[in-house]
Parts: sequence; C-alpha cells; structure tokens
Amino acid sequence: MNAFELLKSDHEKVAGIMEKIEGTTERALKTREELFTQLKTELDMHAQMEETIFYPILEKAKESRDITLEAFEEHRLVKQLLSELAAEAKDDEKWTAKFTVLKENVEHHVEEEEGELFTKARKVLSKEEIEELGTRMAEAKGKKKGAAAR
Repeated sequence: MNAFELLKSDHEKVAGIMEKIEGTTERALKTREELFTQLKTELDMHAQMEETIFYPILEKAKESRDITLEAFEEHRLVKQLLSELAAEAKDDEKWTAKFTVLKENVEHHVEEEEGELFTKARKVLSKEEIEELGTRMAEAKGKKKGAAAR
C-alpha cells in the first residue's frame, strides 16, 4: 500500500469529521460528543502511526529532517488541544473557539505534510520503501482499531 495514499485518505476522513463538528451548535451536545470522540480516535491513531513508522525514517534523512521535526511539534500541539477539548464541556462557546484553533492547526499540518513533507519524502524514499511503509502503517492502524473495538 502506498504510504502517501494512506495518509491522504486519513486526512480526508479527519477533514470530513471536523466539517460535521463545525456544522453543530452548542445545543447539539450528544452529536458533538460522538463526533469529537470519533475525531480524537482518528487523530490519535494517525499520529501514532506517523510518529512510530513514517517520521522516524524521514527524520534520519538530511533533506527531510527539519520538516519532520516540525511535524512532530505540530502533533504535540494537536494532542494538547485534543486533551483540553476532551476535558471541557462540548456545549460551551469556549469549546467551540478552541475547536476552531484545533481545526486550523490540523489543516495547516495537513497542507504542509501533503506539500513540503511528501515532496521531500519522495526524494529520500524509494518506491519500495513507500509501499513497505504504507503496508506497515495500514497493519499498525488495523491492530489499533481492533484493540479499540475490544
């Protein structure tokens, strides 16, 4: 499986969930809570997959090291925002404002990742490595989903 296609597919799924959350109001508490749980699960799985499989290889290459270190930091910030949002009441306007900040951070990260990071990754990875990384990430994601379902 192609690593870039897998990651883009995840990005699209997350964007769809964020769009649904954005369409809710403070009064749609139950819907918001369900969608946020789904979003957090997807982002947690995606980040873990990137941080343990994809980024470590890119971090080693001089051409992609800086952008990869930046991606790790962006993940740290997104995780912090997710944690804060999980702990706060979803029917509060402050939650809505913080969600907007999360959404903007994720969108920025995706834009940079699919642009600069993927471009540099294509220069340092062979076609075989891209396929092998994609397969490893898909397997890791499958195991994580299976564990979450239990």
